[in-house]
Amino acid sequence: MTPLDDVRDHVMARLPVPAPVSVPFDAAAGLVLAADVAASEDVPPFDNTAVDGYAVIASDTTAAPRDLRVTGEMAAGARHVDEVSPGCAVRIMTGAPLPTGCDAVVMVEDTERTGDDGVRILRSVSPGDGIRRAGSDVRAGDVPLRAGTVVNAAVQAVLSTLNARTVSVWPRPKVGVLSTGDELVDDGSPLLPGQIRESNRTMLLRLVAEAGAEPVDLGIVRDDESVLEAALARAVGELGCDVLVTSGGVSMGDYDIVKAVLSRVADMSWFQIAMKPAKPFAFGTLRGVSGAAVPVFGLPGNPVSSLVSFELIARPALEVLMRTSSTMAGRRRIAAVIDHAVERQPDGKVHFDRCVASWGADGRVHVSRVQAQGSHQLAATALANALVEIPDGPGLPEGAGVMVTLLGAGPHLGTPA
Repeated sequence: MTPLDDVRDHVMARLPVPAPVSVPFDAAAGLVLAADVAASEDVPPFDNTAVDGYAVIASDTTAAPRDLRVTGEMAAGARHVDEVSPGCAVRIMTGAPLPTGCDAVVMVEDTERTGDDGVRILRSVSPGDGIRRAGSDVRAGDVPLRAGTVVNAAVQAVLSTLNARTVSVWPRPKVGVLSTGDELVDDGSPLLPGQIRESNRTMLLRLVAEAGAEPVDLGIVRDDESVLEAALARAVGELGCDVLVTSGGVSMGDYDIVKAVLSRVADMSWFQIAMKPAKPFAFGTLRGVSGAAVPVFGLPGNPVSSLVSFELIARPALEVLMRTSSTMAGRRRIAAVIDHAVERQPDGKVHFDRCVASWGADGRVHVSRVQAQGSHQLAATALANALVEIPDGPGLPEGAGVMVTLLGAGPHLGTPA
């Protein structure tokens, strides 16, 4: 059996290097900048007020309270610029350009109106108070966003502010997901003898989307080698998939159409990983019509095994392709305490048991295994929010320290009690 880390290293070494693409800034959410973004203009582009209030000459307020004459009013977006003379003030709204001659803004809360054209200044201000200077956020020529930055909501706002209408990013891969088998049903019809409901493809499409990639539903492919080969060719050709994910048919000794076809059309490696569940796994590359290498992840067919191998191998690989991670780190991995004893037999494997993780009163993360740990028991796994690592050996006592990989499914871990 091959250690999990060795399999992940094998995958990492064979992932293709995608070329950056240019996309509209408002389509870049979740992607990673492939190039620096420089400012072509100052932000803000002009001196403006940071508060609602009155634009004044600061020296007119030194003897506050002080009555001033209001000579004008300016709102955000105003194209005219009033002038502030000694003894006078201009009513001004947040974001409006500064009137000529003023050097401070008094907040409206520190004023009182005295008739239609007067204001009483209740607090003195200093030059610069209440003012946002041109370029105080970003100056033309600055590089506020560097390559490697993940485009979140705030970064998108900065891109809009900089008028960066298109940006260079690492692309979001299109990931084709298919299921194979004459026994699979997904149309809601009554089950005939020997049939089962399709679940892996449904689950994997969602996991691909959660990882930030673009899922492509390749449907259910019947047990016919020529049909599967045509489906794979269409996926990497007409549909333009950058990655393929299959489930089932990767066990030692299986003669399954997935294994037969992939062995013929792709450069595949077949593994028995030293872990449970998800021991069988395959990885390789298939040539697309453009000649580019398309990674192929052959996941085991049992639903829980398929989920675990995706989380521990395929998801980290997608993150590397998108540059959201530079390593095969994957989901967050933390230290925790197990709240009950675990008995197991040495078998040369690390067991990744499904568990519920939560904060304890002691400020540490505590985990308890879900009751059903079979590789086909997906319903119990759906209630878990983490995988707890049980090292090879006789098991663990209650209260033992463990490492936990947090999942997106199930209840949120929350905050310490």
